[in-house]
Amino acid sequence: MNLHLLGDGMDRTVISGNLSTNMGYTTFLTATVKIIADGFVDKGVAFENTAGVNMNQSVALANEGRNSAFYKCRFSGYQDTLYVKHGIQFFRECHIYGTVDFIFGDASALFQNCSVYARRPRQGQSNTITAQKRESEEHVTGIVLQNCKIDAAPDLQPMLNVSTYLGRSWRNYSTTVIMQSYLGELI
Repeated sequence: MNLHLLGDGMDRTVISGNLSTNMGYTTFLTATVKIIADGFVDKGVAFENTAGVNMNQSVALANEGRNSAFYKCRFSGYQDTLYVKHGIQFFRECHIYGTVDFIFGDASALFQNCSVYARRPRQGQSNTITAQKRESEEHVTGIVLQNCKIDAAPDLQPMLNVSTYLGRSWRNYSTTVIMQSYLGELI
């Protein structure tokens, strides 16, 4: 399909929603934006889900299109911010904010030169940055963060006693690689 979305910058062009699983929706249906088209390219747009820290799964962007690319975009939410559901996905110089499993799915997703920020979670909760869902050793999927900055968002800075983990296995063959990246003291 080769659809292109061009914004005026991640701080100026914002697409916002506020659905969550607490409202009776499935995780995928909470997405502010769902991409199912192949060849989608996006530059300079922010996607956010403002449902809040206490509302459980609240997706800002769900992407299941093949061969998609995002450049200088922002993805903001709390639990399950960015759903890299299927396909081959590329993210460059993007900012991603969340708390629990905030980059998750079963795509082949490469994040280069991105800033990944853990936010202040719900009381008593810890943060987990990735949850990859590879279910078979024959599949060639995984999440790769290369030359990224992983740090605390401003609302988490004063509370660095919150446990923050790089990832967790969502299925038996989950694969996440973090390489050549800066890890803040929150990890």
